[in-house]
Amino acid sequence: MEHQDRYVNDIEAAKLLSASPQTLRNWRFLGKGPAYSKKGRMVRYSLKSLIGFMESGRVTPEGGGGGHE
Repeated sequence: MEHQDRYVNDIEAAKLLSASPQTLRNWRFLGKGPAYSKKGRMVRYSLKSLIGFMESGRVTPEGGGGGHE
């Protein structure tokens, strides 16, 4: 199994996103946040979906200057 195909629970996912597990629960309720899989009461997030979620919010400043060197 590839590394990105690994699944984690909401506590591990929250740590990776620097969020709280409650934030992930709220996002699921609101239909927001990263994609997840659910079997019964068990919720799991793939690392691939967590990375994709973070990449979807990526901001690339225009101009390329003004940064730290």
